[in-house]
Amino acid sequence: MAVSAATVSAALSLLQRRGRLASMAAAATLSYSAASSSLGSLRGPARGCCSAVRGYSSEAKAGEEELRVRYLDDEHKGIVVLGINRPHSKNALNKNVIKMISKVLEALKSDKKVRTVICRSEVPGVFCAGADLKERAKMHSSEVSSFVSKARATINDLANLPVPTIAAIDGIALGGGLELALACDIRVAVTSAKMGLVETKLAIIPGAGGTQRLPRTIGVSLAKELIFSARVVDGDEAKSIGLISHVVEQNEEGDAAYRRALVLAREFLPQNGDFQI
Repeated sequence: MAVSAATVSAALSLLQRRGRLASMAAAATLSYSAASSSLGSLRGPARGCCSAVRGYSSEAKAGEEELRVRYLDDEHKGIVVLGINRPHSKNALNKNVIKMISKVLEALKSDKKVRTVICRSEVPGVFCAGADLKERAKMHSSEVSSFVSKARATINDLANLPVPTIAAIDGIALGGGLELALACDIRVAVTSAKMGLVETKLAIIPGAGGTQRLPRTIGVSLAKELIFSARVVDGDEAKSIGLISHVVEQNEEGDAAYRRALVLAREFLPQNGDFQI
C-alpha cells in the first residue's frame, strides 16, 4: 500500500492540531495521586554506581525483567534509571512493556525523592526498535487501536513528568523508540546511533506523538522531510539538526550515552530540589 506525501502531510497537520488540544487537556487533568505502593523489589546491582532496584509485575518469561528500574544512591541519589530489557526483540515495545512503563511513571510522578529520570537500554547496540510488530500481527484490529492509544498515553505521561528526563540513546531508536526519546526533555546519543520515524515504510504514520514532538524539536519543514522519506540519521547528523543535545563516541562497554546522561543528571540534582517542572 503506497502513501503519498500529500496524504501524510494532511494527516500530520490534523495530528498536530489534535496534539495541541490533547496537550492542553492533559496539562489540565494531570493527577499526582500517590502510587508508590505498586513498588516491589528485585535483585541486581546497577552498573556504574550503587542503587536500589525496584521492579514491577511482568508477563515476560521466567527470569526475564523487561523493564529494570533503578533508584541510584550516593552522589547519584535522586536519579532514577528506567532500562528496557528485551534483547530478543531489540527492545521493541509490546503490551507488557508499555503496561510496566505506565505503572512506573504513575509512581514516579508522585515520588518527591525523584529529581531526574534517565531512559536507557539494557541491551547493547539498541535503544528501542519501535513497536513489537510480531505481537501486533497477532492482534485483532480492535486490539491494535487500544495498544496504540495506550502507548501514546504512556509516552505523554513520560513527557509530562514533573522532573527533568533524559534519553540515553546507545544504539538504534526507530519509530516508537524515537517517539519515546522525543518525549524526554534531553537526548544524548552515540555517533553510531540510528534514529528515525520510519512508519511511512509500512504505509502508516507515527502514532505516539512523533508528528507533534519532532516538528517542535527540529522545525516543521525538516520534520516533514524526515517523516515523508522515513530517513534514518546517525548521531552526528542528529546533533547537527537539533534532534539530540549531545553526541559522544561509543565506548567498549557500549554505554557512553548513558554515562554522559548520568553526568548531566548530576548537574541537575542541586538545581531542582525545590521545584518541579
